[in-house]
Amino acid sequence: MPHRSLLVSLAGLMASLPTDPAAPATAGERRLNLLSCNILAGGSVRRYRDYVTHSWKHVLPHGKRENLDGLARVIGAFDLVGLQEADAGSLRSGFLNQTQYLAEAAAFPFWTHQPNRRVSRLATSSNGLLARWQPDEVLDYPLPGRIPGRGALWTRFGSGADSLVVVIAHLSLGQVARARQLGFLAELIGNHPNAVLMGDLNTNARSAELDLLYARTSLVRADDPPATFPSWRPTRAIDHILVSAPLTVERRWALPHLVSDHLPIAATVRLPEVLASRVAAENGPAAES
Repeated sequence: MPHRSLLVSLAGLMASLPTDPAAPATAGERRLNLLSCNILAGGSVRRYRDYVTHSWKHVLPHGKRENLDGLARVIGAFDLVGLQEADAGSLRSGFLNQTQYLAEAAAFPFWTHQPNRRVSRLATSSNGLLARWQPDEVLDYPLPGRIPGRGALWTRFGSGADSLVVVIAHLSLGQVARARQLGFLAELIGNHPNAVLMGDLNTNARSAELDLLYARTSLVRADDPPATFPSWRPTRAIDHILVSAPLTVERRWALPHLVSDHLPIAATVRLPEVLASRVAAENGPAAES
């Protein structure tokens, strides 16, 4: 069964935002700038051997806040940001809720998160959403798997058939568990006409696993998936922003932000006019939320 997630408003913390072409859209505009990133709890990896030689950094807060500050300067130019592996407040983050910290640092008026896995007081892992507009509904779903601790964060902007549904997920490394999780996501998204799935799916955009997802949902295959892993020499396109057919991806790219072991993936999406008008009417400009 899904659980309703807490949505937090930080509207009073809005700040001046960039005005370049990647600047956030105002409600009523037909473009959305989306970003998804596995942030590795603010950790830094520059080569494979760092997983071993710098393993102590993964359980202590050393350098993580500075890394988050650098990421906050990058994500401020986006409208919706999906996070994976954000720490929800444990020893490795200095007991900092990293989703909330990034929302405040990048002046997002709304944020929510979905804690999925806790290892005592040492580490927690969560999905997170930062938004310029207030979602009408936020639900979190545990994903199936032999080892619990994966989830999907489901949000809806607007209402009815013209609403926008955004799902953030972080899937398992194992193929069998991942296939079950993709099946669950297929049921969750279905044929909703305006859907976005973004996150670390741990599989290539052209994999047979994702072919089944495309066949059972309104989502369409990405023609130009950028490589995002490993961040220091990306060769694998395992982080995704997938959209349904009525939404047009004008550009999809990876950002050269070399902190986590994943590069952030970004997309500029054009909305159908009806959807843009509906979301604008129901939510209003972000600065007035």
